[in-house]
Amino acid sequence: MKIVVKSSELRRDSPCAFVPTMGALHAGHASLVTKAHEFTDHVIMSIFVNPLQFENPNDLARYPRTPENDIELAANSGVSELWLPHYDEIYPAEIEKISAGFLGTLYEGATRPGHFDGVLTVVQRLFDLVKPRWAVFGEKDFQQLTLIRTLRSDVKIVGAPTIRDIDGLALSSRNILLGEKREHALVISQALFAASRESDLTQAQIVLHNILASDPEFRKDYAEIIDESPGVKRAIVAGWVNGVRLIDNMSMERISS
Repeated sequence: MKIVVKSSELRRDSPCAFVPTMGALHAGHASLVTKAHEFTDHVIMSIFVNPLQFENPNDLARYPRTPENDIELAANSGVSELWLPHYDEIYPAEIEKISAGFLGTLYEGATRPGHFDGVLTVVQRLFDLVKPRWAVFGEKDFQQLTLIRTLRSDVKIVGAPTIRDIDGLALSSRNILLGEKREHALVISQALFAASRESDLTQAQIVLHNILASDPEFRKDYAEIIDESPGVKRAIVAGWVNGVRLIDNMSMERISS
């Protein structure tokens, strides 16, 4: 694996698949690399903690940073080139943000105003510098994935399934911040799995909310069952455990419209 700082150092001799990250890598990120290898052996990963998508400076300061582990995991997962850009290359001049539109104001966007504008802005900038043919994003950040697919770009956007720990918790870079309260975060996946076993929409919503409410250590932001596409429902959940914001989602395949 080659480590580069400037995008000009990246190979241009073959089409590449791109895995953009903010570091604090885990097995979920490794699965994105595995997915990328379905398209090409030339896989570029970036690590850049994007300040534009943090509406709270304290959240930005707390975001986990594990550079040595990141390099090891990237190499072991099959990354060809690990790009560690500096801020000045990503944002060399005054920043013109891309608007995420109305969808960017819902759910995550309602609690984190401007978050998705920052996400779309950095993703477009990364695409402009890397020029990938494919880019892989995890379905755990489902609203983010949906919005990235709206970008005007020739890059093929590939979604990859959420990776879970053996106890059901969706892998996230923020999980390390849960500490001894980690077990309380399990209520999220427990609620999603239980709701997914229901065939009636109303009952699924009741199950989802009741299980989330069963753990007083979980502070709910939202829990909704949305129309992912015609005839397809998906439950989306967000909230806090020990001051750590967590999100998760799951397809509700048994519910018919």
